[in-house]
Amino acid sequence: MDAESTQIQQAQLAALLGTDPAPFETLISHLMSSSNEQRSQAEIAFNLCKQTDPNSLTFKLAHLLQFSPHLEARAMSTILLRKLFTRDSISSDSSSSSYVWPHLTPSSQSSLKSLLLACLQRDDAKTISKKLCDTISELASGILPDNGWPELLPFMFQCVSSDSPSLQESAFLIFAQLSQFIGDTLVPYIKELHGVFLYCLANSPSSDVRIAALNAVINFIQCLETSGDRDRFQDLLPAMMKTLTEALNSGQEATAQEALELLIELAGAEPRFLRRQLVDVVGAMLQIAEADQLEEGTRHLAVEFVITLAEARERAPGMMRKLPQFISRLFDILMKMLLDIEDDPAWHSAELEDEDAGETGNYSVGQECLDRLSIALGGNSIVPVASQLLPAYLAAPEWQKHHAALIALAQIAEGCAKVMVKNLEQVLNMVLGSFQDPHPRVRWAAINAIGQLSTDLGPDLQLQYHQRVLPALANAMDDFQNPRVQAHAASAVLNFSENCTPDILTPYMDGVVSKLLVLLQNGKQLVQEGALTALASVADSSQEHFQKYYDAVMPYLKAILMNATDKSNRMLRAKAMECISLVGMAVGKEKFRDDAKQVMEVLMSLQGSQMESDDPTTSYMLQAWARLCKCLGQDFLPYMSVVMPPLLQSAQLKPDVTITSADSDDIEDSDDDSMETITLGDKRIGIKTSVLEEKATACNMLCCYADELKEGFYPWIDQVAPTLVPLLKFYFHEEVRRAAVSIMPELLLSAKLAVEKGLAQGRDESYVKQLSDFIVPALVEALHKEPDVEISASMLDALNECIQISGTLLDEAQVKAIVDEIKQVLTASSSRKRERAERAKAEDFDAEEGELLKEENDQEEELFDQVGEILGTLIKTFNASFLAFFDELTSYLTPMWGKDKTAGERRIAICIFDDVAEQCREAALKYYDTYLPFLLEACNDEYPDVRQAAVYGLGVCAEFGGSAFKQLVGEALSRLNVVIQHPHALQSENVMAYDNAVSALGKICQFHRDSIDSSQIVPAWLNCLPIKGDLIEAKVVHDQLCSMVERSDVELLGPNNQHTPKIFLVFAEILCAGKDLATEQTAGRMVNLLRHLQQTLPPAILASTWSSLQPQQQLTLQSILSS
Repeated sequence: MDAESTQIQQAQLAALLGTDPAPFETLISHLMSSSNEQRSQAEIAFNLCKQTDPNSLTFKLAHLLQFSPHLEARAMSTILLRKLFTRDSISSDSSSSSYVWPHLTPSSQSSLKSLLLACLQRDDAKTISKKLCDTISELASGILPDNGWPELLPFMFQCVSSDSPSLQESAFLIFAQLSQFIGDTLVPYIKELHGVFLYCLANSPSSDVRIAALNAVINFIQCLETSGDRDRFQDLLPAMMKTLTEALNSGQEATAQEALELLIELAGAEPRFLRRQLVDVVGAMLQIAEADQLEEGTRHLAVEFVITLAEARERAPGMMRKLPQFISRLFDILMKMLLDIEDDPAWHSAELEDEDAGETGNYSVGQECLDRLSIALGGNSIVPVASQLLPAYLAAPEWQKHHAALIALAQIAEGCAKVMVKNLEQVLNMVLGSFQDPHPRVRWAAINAIGQLSTDLGPDLQLQYHQRVLPALANAMDDFQNPRVQAHAASAVLNFSENCTPDILTPYMDGVVSKLLVLLQNGKQLVQEGALTALASVADSSQEHFQKYYDAVMPYLKAILMNATDKSNRMLRAKAMECISLVGMAVGKEKFRDDAKQVMEVLMSLQGSQMESDDPTTSYMLQAWARLCKCLGQDFLPYMSVVMPPLLQSAQLKPDVTITSADSDDIEDSDDDSMETITLGDKRIGIKTSVLEEKATACNMLCCYADELKEGFYPWIDQVAPTLVPLLKFYFHEEVRRAAVSIMPELLLSAKLAVEKGLAQGRDESYVKQLSDFIVPALVEALHKEPDVEISASMLDALNECIQISGTLLDEAQVKAIVDEIKQVLTASSSRKRERAERAKAEDFDAEEGELLKEENDQEEELFDQVGEILGTLIKTFNASFLAFFDELTSYLTPMWGKDKTAGERRIAICIFDDVAEQCREAALKYYDTYLPFLLEACNDEYPDVRQAAVYGLGVCAEFGGSAFKQLVGEALSRLNVVIQHPHALQSENVMAYDNAVSALGKICQFHRDSIDSSQIVPAWLNCLPIKGDLIEAKVVHDQLCSMVERSDVELLGPNNQHTPKIFLVFAEILCAGKDLATEQTAGRMVNLLRHLQQTLPPAILASTWSSLQPQQQLTLQSILSS
């Protein structure tokens, strides 16, 4: 910066911070200006003051707060002080940070603290004192924990016990905001606080003070660590509720709504605090919800309170199910809300945007809450209530009641699926009976219910009732008087066929497809769109069976694609693209090839045209291209240069984010559907969802291309990897993370194949290593921060595939990082399980909660599975050099063998040891003493999967354990015998354990013959053959049998070759089973041995052996032996 502009700056600063107050007041008014130019100039000047002389700046603001006659200026100075006192959590870089407190002199700090408290005691406007409380709380939250403001707490106690309502209110507001920071400091004062809270809640004449006290109590209760401390405030509950009821009785609904919002916060955070007085509290809320004379907003909040309690399952599992009568009362309230619907003529016109014409606020709340309630409480609680109320509604004369019953059925289906599936007949009778209702809105609701039930109760509904549902939907498509009903019937066909197999769908296809073709030619766009999505889904579900209709359907689809070009038809054309690409995938490349060329020409010209940002074509086109690629395979490569640039652009979209403070009211369009808001700490983050969805679609499509084209995708890796690797930590949208995770191994594989096949423009293996070095550490780091268990499992799966592809390209530091992360995954999983076990001890815990817990624990199992897979891969890749890391993991893995662990965990722990023993051989012998006793015991575990892993391990140890295994042969035999002799050994769930036990027995015969009674045990082994369940082991075992026959193993053939007929039959059975039970090479050797046996066996024995084969086997064997 040159000297002149420095001088100008200094002059400007001197003026702003000098003795004349006018320039500074002008600066503040400019900061509030509506002119962007004026405001940004003022911001630059303000930031300059902040960086150069924070002491003077804060005093100028404080002076303004004290002495300015203008309300706006006082308010603005309070807001600016708050910003300066806010510890900046986002950027730790002090130069850009707004937090000036540490840079102030001690005397400035001291004066400012006194000044703020003095201002609070002035009788100022309510808006100012509220903002001032925020400023004081903000500053205190940063300095109180280090005892930086010892005067504050005494001051607050003094305010609370003063006789000034405004000071009481201010003190409570500060308490509420500070409790999370100074909760521990306040614990010694619980008794005093309790008295103060109780007195103000019960006796204060000011409703503002009572609300502020309620806010403080609720925040304080949440920051108390022990339930004992929380219980000391139990007796405040009646006074807390009184705040609400008094406000209602005196007609102050705005105050009542504030109280309700605070109580909802309490219900979500500390539901068990309400447990002892639950009946009264919930009863009072239901009474509010039933009171017609109250405002809708008040009644909706009362419903929200009860639903929030029902949803607080993690903190109070099962509590609300125990409450008598509450479910039927709430259900009744919600059903009445659904009756609040008008028969708006706009609905019948069937224009796209009028689908919810006539629906009211009550109706939407009723609908949403039925869904939430059924998910929270489950079918056993909801279905009995619904099955009493809904038939009565269906029998009533009013169409609104029929409509409400059908909407309710659709809303509760997701939460009640397990119970409703058992009463399908009854449910379907209710719905299908209304297909003939005289009112079109009721018929629409019946179709809507079928669509929803097809999703939530599939595939049972499709399997059992297709013969009733599909014809009913086909008839509804003939309702030409009511196009909205027709269109909805087509959409329901989509829901029905998504959960459907071709064999169910095929018999109805002629009728359904011909009706959909009629609807395609309808004048109403809504109907055409419905028909397109239904055709797409039917094609997708019926696959090659759709070929029969291709020639009739495709011309219509192409006509729409070519002709629907004006703005009002954008969605229609987009859906035609979707339909064409799904039909193409269904019928396959040969049938589709000629049309595909034409379609791609159209897509290419569209791609080149300028589209508006809200045009749905973009997203549909991204997906259509990817499906065309799946259909055409490598033939698609020439189009990649057209497809990829816009796709990468979509994948690189930045999220459109706005950040505001959580308690501010400055989000104007918070009810805007295109914005999703999440609250993180004291920040509210608004995100434009359409941008996220386009980004997610693009990332998913990149996965499709990489997966389909393999090495053909190589030219794009250098652009895709840097785009998608950072998205492993894209926390705004799960779908984006999932896609980023699943493309990682695809990129590595593409690079590796391209290098191997010489398609990588001269690059060699060092390129694959470079890519692996970029991807693997990023995956490990993302896994460390991933909040979602399911995505963590996918990350482990992707990491495993990457390790398989990279193999020994991984260096030691990377392997160490992976192992450290595995420790972290196991530790986190154990602590989640412990938390769940704690939840199971809750006083109201019941069977439904138990089921939920089981589902959550099953997800953990998936994690453990992936950990096992990764360790297996590392052991197979690095063999004995991995053992140093394995040793580090033993303290994490050994507990997994314990009897208290799930079968899944035990199986995984055993598999990991099996891998170590098999891959590391001699180097693994040192572990035998520790692990073999576990392994032997696990051979007779009650779970077949555990038995299978254990007996497989015994086989491995028999093969590689040498003398370390010898002294255990006797026990191993008796353990294996139990598995083999099990009365149900050959049932499907046990056969894998049986086959592996037979294989292990074979290995003992092979490697420890001198330690066994071989004349008994070898024939016993032969008698178990052939094995047919575990096809991998079958090939190994049957090859071993072949070798033993070839070397004329004495014990196998038996005295006087008496076992030869059995051997003949085993070989015959293996050969007749095709390629499943033996490799081609083994089968060839068996054929030679059989020909030899045909010549050497005495004719009578040969004939009787031959005759014990089934006729079909005799024919097959004859043709094999004679060819």
